[in-house]
Amino acid sequence: MVLKSSAAALADSRRLPTAVRSVLGYYADTGVFDYGSLSLKSEIDDRTERMLDDVYDRIETALAEEFGRPVTFDYDTKLILPAQLTLGYVYRAARQDADGDPVADDIATGVPPVEGAALDGESPTLTPRERVVRAEQMTRLSIEALVDGDMRDAINDAEFEDFEVDFEAGEGDRRRVAETAQATLQSHLDSLLDGLPDAVGESYQWAVDYSEAHQDRDDYFRELMDDAEAGDGEALDAIREEYKFADYEEPPATLSAAEQALPYSKTQYARVGVIYDGMLDLYRLAGLEIDDDFAKAIVLAIIGAQVWLDDIDDYADDRAEGQLTPVTAEYLLAPDDRAAYNHVVDITEQYLDLAKEYATAADSPLTGVAVEYIYRSGKPEVLPGHH
Repeated sequence: MVLKSSAAALADSRRLPTAVRSVLGYYADTGVFDYGSLSLKSEIDDRTERMLDDVYDRIETALAEEFGRPVTFDYDTKLILPAQLTLGYVYRAARQDADGDPVADDIATGVPPVEGAALDGESPTLTPRERVVRAEQMTRLSIEALVDGDMRDAINDAEFEDFEVDFEAGEGDRRRVAETAQATLQSHLDSLLDGLPDAVGESYQWAVDYSEAHQDRDDYFRELMDDAEAGDGEALDAIREEYKFADYEEPPATLSAAEQALPYSKTQYARVGVIYDGMLDLYRLAGLEIDDDFAKAIVLAIIGAQVWLDDIDDYADDRAEGQLTPVTAEYLLAPDDRAAYNHVVDITEQYLDLAKEYATAADSPLTGVAVEYIYRSGKPEVLPGHH
């Protein structure tokens, strides 16, 4: 008890790196101490960075053809964290089951086979090395798909600042860079999916369609927000019923009935959660065992992270631009700024606390520490009503 209390105090010390504070904070909350998560995180970061470099090399080749000159390209994305955590989850389990280290210096390439048993909902028997190879192959594919989806969203929103090149690019050139980069990824992904059983493409497309159906309502939600800002009570009721506490037409099997009833569950599952739910299904189709608790941890963590890291940081801009998010919604629905602030913090903590619980149940301390890292990286003090 004393040790956990000391860990909690150290976790709150700003003098320590956030990564170390996250390990201590996770231990203080759960009693699970796994300092090895830091070395595993470093290993996963390095290996997925190499995967991203391969993706960007392909884009640089296409950009060189488009602009008639060599181009250095980079793209800032935060969306690959669940793929990184899934790779770490498989590495840890495979190492526990192997006599030696099944993780080799080289990273497996290619596309993993789809197991007939997995198509029937069963788990085939794979050696630790086979699990590592398939996890690395699927992580490459997932990273490419996640970056492609992120780029699509950026292009739809005419946001090109994250597409970085080594030449002075005006607005027109930035759009060309973005569209070339995304088209390159889409073409490569389509070619990979064409060579896989229909079940893989159908699973991937289901997640994309589910997410895009939510995006298609963006204009409607913006209208509701404009009307609510003008004092329209019916618009406020609609935000509460259709955005904060909306019912699922297709309840996800990943989330329990209680989790589906959480504030903003449906809209945020459709906005970000379903993509990672679909990603984990692809790992399963490759014959990898993905525990249901781990899947819950990933989906709930990514919903919490979207609100805690992005929506809070973007609150002022989103409010000015009429973008409905859980944060802007709370500042419309709550009686005052202080109540809205408290609601945002409470709602986010519900998601992140559940994610930590499921990470612990799935024996994935790396995921639990990552959730703690998300929480300790948030800056809710930027919101009105903090004091």
